[in-house]
Amino acid sequence: MIISSTFSAKKKVEDLKSNNGFVRMPQNGAFRQEMEEEKSTDVVLVGAGVAGAALSCQGEGRRVHVIERDLSEPDRIVGELLQPGGYLKLIELGLEDCANESIDAQKVFGYALYKDGKDTKLSYPLEQYNSDVAGRSFHNGRFIQRMREKAATLSNVKLEQGSVTTLIKEKGIVKGVIYKNKAGEEMRTYAPLTIVCDGCFSNLRKSLSAPKVESPSCFVGLVLENCDLPHANHGHVILGDPSPILFYPISSTEIRCLVDVPGTKVPSVASGEMANYLKTVVAPQVPPQLYNAFMVAVEKGNIRSMQNKSMAANPVPTPGAILLGDSFNMRHPLTGGGMTVALSDIVLLRDLLRPLRDLNDAPALCNYLESFYSLRKPVSSTINTLACALYKVFCASPDPARQEMCEACFGYLSLGGICSYGPVSVLSGLNPRPLHLFLHFFAVAIYGVGRLMLPFPSPQRRWLGFRLILSASGIIFPIIKGEGVRQMFFPATVPAYYRSPPVH
Repeated sequence: MIISSTFSAKKKVEDLKSNNGFVRMPQNGAFRQEMEEEKSTDVVLVGAGVAGAALSCQGEGRRVHVIERDLSEPDRIVGELLQPGGYLKLIELGLEDCANESIDAQKVFGYALYKDGKDTKLSYPLEQYNSDVAGRSFHNGRFIQRMREKAATLSNVKLEQGSVTTLIKEKGIVKGVIYKNKAGEEMRTYAPLTIVCDGCFSNLRKSLSAPKVESPSCFVGLVLENCDLPHANHGHVILGDPSPILFYPISSTEIRCLVDVPGTKVPSVASGEMANYLKTVVAPQVPPQLYNAFMVAVEKGNIRSMQNKSMAANPVPTPGAILLGDSFNMRHPLTGGGMTVALSDIVLLRDLLRPLRDLNDAPALCNYLESFYSLRKPVSSTINTLACALYKVFCASPDPARQEMCEACFGYLSLGGICSYGPVSVLSGLNPRPLHLFLHFFAVAIYGVGRLMLPFPSPQRRWLGFRLILSASGIIFPIIKGEGVRQMFFPATVPAYYRSPPVH
């Protein structure tokens, strides 16, 4: 009896040891509750923004525990324009009813581009799609909240408010997360797979990737009320000085204005510097139809700003966890491609996980999911490259070659036909092919050189044309290098592209 009780007690103590060797005492049944939770959850989802909320509705019967820092309706000035390619992904996910009249979403059929008093209209190539397919613009918070409400109705989804602080790792494998719940209590939750999509300010991305975050500019946001855009149901891009100005509808009575300010600092709102900047620098460049509404919005003083970020995907494959959304990959928001990339990634990840019946073999699952990084590249790298390249082209510059490149871009898009159809199909996410982007980008440069050669190719013009080609190369090649030439243009040559699901 003595020997039996001694060995039995020793075994219980060993069972209660945590990863770091400390003993966890089973007070109030907490240990038992943790073990039961580990068995009852298949996926822990960190964050319920656009990516997290959309993914939480794709459980495929798996038990999902979603932990979101703040479950109240978000109030942001970006993530409000969904390209048609992104809307098609939303349909694939069965979430198109989250971006309809119930949130006063507006259809978007293309862009209007303004430069030096001239404008050109660029329509999405939607002829081969049904009438419902178009871009969508809306209040970001309403869209997210609608998806959260849908997720909350699913019996296999547990939606909880809490702040995740740490990933739980054991021998290099992520087992779950530590978080503080709404009451401030420290909690743990376990699952075979943890998906981190906690946004652009992620505090977990460094554990799962090697991020290089850049901050090229800031957006200053205003809302114009009860006015009409010059081109209804179109986004408006003013190629201003020093950088672009955007207008697009976010409801039937509101128009969002985003003013890009280069650098990481903006004029102070509290001191009145920002209002003065908007009135003296930005207002003279605003289309006449929007000028009065713009000035009224400035006078109201509801001016907000946020920093724009860009970050190429650079994952560190980690058994038991994967990154998604802005915590994984960001691009300049000028082209509104962020949600399209996120939704495309979710469709891909859902399809990769669908044939798996068991997620418990973390090393095998990690090896299989490396294919995700290769399969996503053609779409994500095209949209990322276009966004960053267009921003650099559209920003004002003292360099004559860069000025000519901007003029050439506006002129090329104004030609119509394939010259506008091709680039817009790439921008819209309907034809996100890297080679098409590359060819059109250098077609713009060659068009710019052609403009310089007419009516007479003087030595100065030929030199400027040569510098224009160099400038174009200097813009796009570093971006492509950051995305990965092989992964972007030849993903099928990457061994991970062909990974098959684990047999068991």
